[in-house]
Amino acid sequence: MGSNRMPDRLSDDEILLIKRTADRMLSEVRKRIVGMDHVIEGCLIALLSGGHVLLEGVPGLAKTLLAMTLSETIEGSEFSRIQFTPDLMPADIMGSEVYNFENHRFEVRKGPIFANLVLADEINRAPPKTQSALLEAMQERQVTIGGRTFPLEPPFLLMATQNPIEMEGTYPLPEAQLDRFMFKLVLEYPSAEQEAEIVRMYRSRPLIEVDPVVSSEEITKASDLAKGVFVSKPIEEYVVLLTRFTRGDEENAPEPIKKYVEWGMSTRSAVMLEIAAMTRAVLDGRGYVTPRDIKGVFPDIARHRVILKPEASFEGIGIQDVISVVLDHTPLPTMAEVSPDAGRIYRSISS
Repeated sequence: MGSNRMPDRLSDDEILLIKRTADRMLSEVRKRIVGMDHVIEGCLIALLSGGHVLLEGVPGLAKTLLAMTLSETIEGSEFSRIQFTPDLMPADIMGSEVYNFENHRFEVRKGPIFANLVLADEINRAPPKTQSALLEAMQERQVTIGGRTFPLEPPFLLMATQNPIEMEGTYPLPEAQLDRFMFKLVLEYPSAEQEAEIVRMYRSRPLIEVDPVVSSEEITKASDLAKGVFVSKPIEEYVVLLTRFTRGDEENAPEPIKKYVEWGMSTRSAVMLEIAAMTRAVLDGRGYVTPRDIKGVFPDIARHRVILKPEASFEGIGIQDVISVVLDHTPLPTMAEVSPDAGRIYRSISS
């Protein structure tokens, strides 16, 4: 009798472990957060994929509450909220060296970035110098203070918020900063039924209790296991095509893209697209990626990376129109190209 799994592929038990980890967190978050399923799922995917999230929505849609609630579901996790203001300095986030008069030497005082889940509230209210201080933490998962480098303990998730309607006194995030966010998730107003439920809920209990249901170790293990999700060659090609077709200078890009897009998605985007789709697949109970997984995360990955030309707004063309054009133009892999390999990997193999 041979092994029941191939090397470096997820077993059914491992898939179930990852899914249960996410489901427990999702169940707790929903105790306090009504609706917003797509946004909550996006935050969980980012957490398990090692990505970061930019939340955009008008005030009062529970952006801060969502970040705090997600942190409370993780046993022993540390939550940190940083209010970004025009006078905020990089040292206020990262920390600095402080002179200790008792022992006559400089000591490192770590800043609020040293937490498991960090909320950068209204990130676009701080100047670019302060915003750029986050780049090392987001990319390398480390912080340099006074020439010394300190790692950030896993899990580490940065959730930043920005208000789309208040532009006065704000500093648009530079493209290098935006590209380090895996997702840009847009919060919409709740439905009438959901809004009524929220009003009733907080009239009787201002803040519903949320229990810690997973440990940091469980999240780290689930994140590591998710890297074993199978990606077929046609899926890889689909990811690359989607990314390239967002670029106006790409020879085979759709004509509307060539006309309206100034800059398309980066190679980092393609990497994040595949990783996010892998996590989405396993949260759906599968150990392999399908086109549905790619299409499910593509808009949230492309939304903040594709830069439109000025004439796009003049003609009423928005980023969602561009995303739809790219998805419609890019040929889909067939399930016959995706599922046979996956099926062979996850079926019991006997000899």
